[in-house]
Amino acid sequence: MKRILYSMTLAASVLFATSCEEKLDELLENPNAVNAQTASPDFLLNSIQLGYTGLWFGLSDDGERLTRMINQGSALYELAYTPPSKNGTWSTAYAGILADVDFLLPLAEASNFQRHMGIAKTIKAMVLFDLVDTFGDVPFSEALDAANFNPNVDSGAAVYEAAFGLLNEAAAHFTAQSAGNPNDYFYNRNYTRWIKLVNTLKLRYFITKRLVDPSGSTAGINALIAENNMLGTGDDFVFRFGTSQADPDSRHPKFAGQYTSGGGDYQSTYYMWHLTEEKGFDDPRVRYYMYRQSLTNTTNPDEQECITQLPPPQYLVGGYIYCNPGTRGYWGRDHLDPDGIPPDGLRRTAYGTYPAGGRFDDNSAAPVNNPSLGAAGAGIHPIMLAAYVDFMLAEAAITLGTTGDAKALMLSGITKQMNFVRAFALASAQGAAIRTFEPDDQYTRSKDNYLAFVGARYDEAANNTERMNLVATEYWLSLYGNGVESYNLYRRTGMPLNMQPALEEIPGPFIRSFFYPNNYVVTNTNAKQKDNLAQQVFWDNNPPSPWIY
Repeated sequence: MKRILYSMTLAASVLFATSCEEKLDELLENPNAVNAQTASPDFLLNSIQLGYTGLWFGLSDDGERLTRMINQGSALYELAYTPPSKNGTWSTAYAGILADVDFLLPLAEASNFQRHMGIAKTIKAMVLFDLVDTFGDVPFSEALDAANFNPNVDSGAAVYEAAFGLLNEAAAHFTAQSAGNPNDYFYNRNYTRWIKLVNTLKLRYFITKRLVDPSGSTAGINALIAENNMLGTGDDFVFRFGTSQADPDSRHPKFAGQYTSGGGDYQSTYYMWHLTEEKGFDDPRVRYYMYRQSLTNTTNPDEQECITQLPPPQYLVGGYIYCNPGTRGYWGRDHLDPDGIPPDGLRRTAYGTYPAGGRFDDNSAAPVNNPSLGAAGAGIHPIMLAAYVDFMLAEAAITLGTTGDAKALMLSGITKQMNFVRAFALASAQGAAIRTFEPDDQYTRSKDNYLAFVGARYDEAANNTERMNLVATEYWLSLYGNGVESYNLYRRTGMPLNMQPALEEIPGPFIRSFFYPNNYVVTNTNAKQKDNLAQQVFWDNNPPSPWIY
């Protein structure tokens, strides 16, 4: 119903009528059609919330691949992200979520459903931010005009301002006297937490715009710090999945794509190296993030051909990790590796308990070809965690001079995210197995050792560039499962520095914004496709590519 709700309403307009045919017209009206009198605000809001989880996941997956959190399998950027590849994003955003929101709001207002409006406007703001971050200038003011089939774009800056205004309106809805109790898939009707999310999204707005409006961002962030009402421990904005395999499949899509018959995504060689080798000891989260199906590296080039090959010249010159990180079976692929699929589906490193709902890595090294394994898919989308607030504030403290100690904020962000990962995993079906393999005191020691190491690195940093790179790297390692924020972070800061390059020496420019989707360009006479993927969004005034690559 989600996809037809708004279009069926538009289709209900009368095409022809005469005074002598009024009764006939009434008889011709479809009694099953959805209209303003029969539509349910509750069902509309359900559709909006579920629609956003799908939109966010698609964008997050792209961002994870671009920022080397999971493997991107094409040799060239322009082959990986063609205009048709974003058709689903565009239709979900415009024909789905935004259309549903605009249909819902007058119905909710008429019934004084303030909480419905608050949730809907918050999600609408998030969609608008995401559209600008992904494409740049996008249709907004003319986008949902039923009489206009060729809407013009608005500037990304203007759409960002409109989204910020929606956040202010949403906050008012969450405190107004209200009728109705909506289904709330995120906070279970805890509107205090929704207000904290609104304030956190404002922080995200200001940190994203800091390059183009440093004074406004500084003032805005300091005001939010003084108000002290952003996401804290226990306020994390996540979408939780179930374990049903059908009617509908409620499992995390990463789990469903890998644990049914094995295979699926390759993890990123570079990200695994950071989690296992770069510091000289394992990141406490690696066994939660990833599950090894093998505890040793293969010696069979039919399974992994890179073991018999020299690294590309740019890898040798830059000293980049190539093929495998270490010797313990962390089995993935390098950035933009286009190779075919060898018989390694039950050997490559798989998704773990966090966030996909898979297995905890207890050295069992069993194949992941059984949908009952691990947490059976009961994972989460970590859309906005309390930990992310601390990392954004650390970045602001370094780059803008806002209130706060950047080192303390960074360490707080790491601590919150590590605690969240552990608590989530222990509450899953893997909890008993995890505690047996890694008791609480052992995890705490590993976490404390990690924090001490990173804190010492911060103290040794020679300048703000090195400090910011450390903060960005630790944020990136805490963003596993969230490519939306890692993609923005990389374009905004250029960090982590010295990312693993593509296997091809010239893979084309890094995607500073995506091509407009095919279903928009070919149906809108006012649409103009971009010349290339190097076009930067309004808030990205950093040097052009290959500043990032």
